[in-house]
Amino acid sequence: MEDVVVIGGGAGGLNAALTLCRVRRRVLVVDSGEPRNAPAGQVHGFVSRDGTPPAELLAAGRAEVERHGGRFADGVVRTIRRQGGVFAVELADRVVSARRVVVATGLRDELPGVPGLRERWGRDVLHCPFCHGYEVRDQPLGVLGGLRGSVHQALLLRQLSDDVVLFAEEVDDRDRARLTARGVRIVRAAIAGLVVEDDGLRGVRLADGTVVARSALFVPAPPVPNDALLTGIGCERDGNGLVPVDGNGLTSVPGVWAVGNVVDPRAQVVVAAGAGAKAAIALNADLMEEELMEERAA
Repeated sequence: MEDVVVIGGGAGGLNAALTLCRVRRRVLVVDSGEPRNAPAGQVHGFVSRDGTPPAELLAAGRAEVERHGGRFADGVVRTIRRQGGVFAVELADRVVSARRVVVATGLRDELPGVPGLRERWGRDVLHCPFCHGYEVRDQPLGVLGGLRGSVHQALLLRQLSDDVVLFAEEVDDRDRARLTARGVRIVRAAIAGLVVEDDGLRGVRLADGTVVARSALFVPAPPVPNDALLTGIGCERDGNGLVPVDGNGLTSVPGVWAVGNVVDPRAQVVVAAGAGAKAAIALNADLMEEELMEERAA
């Protein structure tokens, strides 16, 4: 019997596990080994760890959890089921019983069907100015339009470069006025693909064959939370398509917490890590109250 099974070995899951291990909880982390930020060269915006390769950060986190008594199982969780007063966490080769569960399964980015985006994703096709903008400052930047957040990203990137282009077939009058006032150029044409030379983005090819030179292209890809485990155990999505949690990460299902991008698509690595710690503290208090009731009844 585990005190807690943490599903997902990213920053949120690892920090939850570390916090729980440090108060001597029995913790198993199940990790599929497919972090969202794997294509990126570095983690940014994490004080004291800015510029660290994602794999290096996760390896350090795993070592810290193991040093404090946590254990790992590599694999994918198929389902979570409540059985009596505990949870049955089903892996491919076994079922693990746990008193509580933390889901930190992250999200996947739903890229538009522009040829070449997936191959350059996390390198010079980027999703977040706060995560990657500084590294491409003062370079010719592009933003793929027609997506939620495209105009906002173009306006924001103007703080980092004097040469920002929004590629959008349609822009309404209000957005056009804002972009023009900010100094963002609008190219009203469909994108046919990318121009890559010497393993680097060199430009954006338009449908008519014209190439607009760019060093990086920002794509605010729609995030799709990996929340099937949560909905499978009874959590419902809200009007924004997300599983709601309280301020400590507790879902509507007692005993199930969720942290990081699976419930907060905007959470950067440092935010996910903080959410993991916050959830672990609340979860431990919940377990402690349960234990106190059992001790009083004994």
